[in-house]
Amino acid sequence: MVDYSFSLLTFEYFLLILVRISCFIYIAPFFGMQNAPGRIKIGLSFFISLLLYQLVPRESLGYTGIVGYSIIVLKEGITGLLIGFAANICNSIILLAGNLIDMNIGLSMATEFNPQMKMQASVSGNFYSYLVMLLLISTNMHHYILRAISDTYQLIPINGQVFQWDHLLQGMITYMINLFVIAFRCILPVFACIMILNCILGIMAKVSPQMNMFAVGMQLKVLVGLVIMFLTIGLFMNVSNFIFDEMKRTMVSIIKGMYEN
Repeated sequence: MVDYSFSLLTFEYFLLILVRISCFIYIAPFFGMQNAPGRIKIGLSFFISLLLYQLVPRESLGYTGIVGYSIIVLKEGITGLLIGFAANICNSIILLAGNLIDMNIGLSMATEFNPQMKMQASVSGNFYSYLVMLLLISTNMHHYILRAISDTYQLIPINGQVFQWDHLLQGMITYMINLFVIAFRCILPVFACIMILNCILGIMAKVSPQMNMFAVGMQLKVLVGLVIMFLTIGLFMNVSNFIFDEMKRTMVSIIKGMYEN
């Protein structure tokens, strides 16, 4: 039987659940996009918290006064923000790959606002970012993200956070290493073709110095880069798998850094 009767104690639990979920929704990928209406985020956070209210075990919070309760609220907010941030930063992998591609083909000066990361990004970075977002929805990865924040109450109960900063720092260092490795894997076809094109242009500059290779090279780099991006778009599913696997690994690493084994 579902019981949604609230007392003072249960209402305190509901508010703490709402704080963790709302902080997670605010920063999580897909759910926390800048162009998503704020009322949708608030309503989604409220209804998810209402569903979890029946499942989260209610134990004694053990606080004294408003200051003690405020500390618990702060810890719940930090927990939600860290888990959402762990999922959200993995989108920077594809943005870095797009920036490196545009730097090689000559489109790095053209930037657009990315509503997901709330920053200016290159044209290729935005293009790949939206593709990753579509694949995230089509593969139900957003369900996995919601299920992950819901399952954290089994490992990290309310007021049960034990922040292991060394473990959290090690997880972020591992992510930064994987960031450059995966991003370079994404741009490897374009990088290899542009490097070959640069070698060809260098040879032609020596063979026929009267030609303006700088003007010719700019146009050729854009053309070759766009052709390679078109030919390799079918491999983007494998790229998204790398990004989603890194998203799962980073979220698990951050969650492990907030509870005592």
